[in-house]
Amino acid sequence: MTGEEKPVEEILENASDEFDASEARDEANASETDVEALKVQLEQAQDEAAKMKDQYVRAEAEMANLRRRVEKDVENAHKFGQEKLTKELLAVADNLERAIVSTEGENVDVNAIKEGVEMTLKGLQDVFSKFSIEAIDPQGEPFDPQLHQAMSMVENPEVEPNTVIAVMQKGYQLHGRLVRPAMVMVSKGGAPAAKIDETA
Repeated sequence: MTGEEKPVEEILENASDEFDASEARDEANASETDVEALKVQLEQAQDEAAKMKDQYVRAEAEMANLRRRVEKDVENAHKFGQEKLTKELLAVADNLERAIVSTEGENVDVNAIKEGVEMTLKGLQDVFSKFSIEAIDPQGEPFDPQLHQAMSMVENPEVEPNTVIAVMQKGYQLHGRLVRPAMVMVSKGGAPAAKIDETA
């Protein structure tokens, strides 16, 4: 072995050291590249997060405004929802006031007052019809506890049991929903009257 020749172990060791150093340099370069890439990704994520936060804040503000508008609309609907009905009823009130004024003279014409009240009632019934308010007048119909309120029961052999024989106060429905039941008298039926034998 000459003085310039190196043992194999030393050559391998030097090659390994050079490889390790080269690998470390590559790793350092790669980690610098990774750090730069991560910084770019972080900036992008922060920009995206800022955009999302801005959109969220805007959506929250829009929802708050919408909630306030809806609350105001509901409040106005409660306050002024019956405005149309009120306007229609004003004509009825005017007619009733005229009927009262017409009774205050010396020459009171009862027939004219009666006609005026009948016209007023007709006007009120027209208003009811416009607003889907239906009267319940069950005279002669079977008793219906969903629509009628029995005030008394009367024995009446001439009609079927549980038949409305008198209406003391009409009931009313609004769009099919019961507002007030009809107050009625209902037949019990009772025992039929004994027949008299007239041939005896």
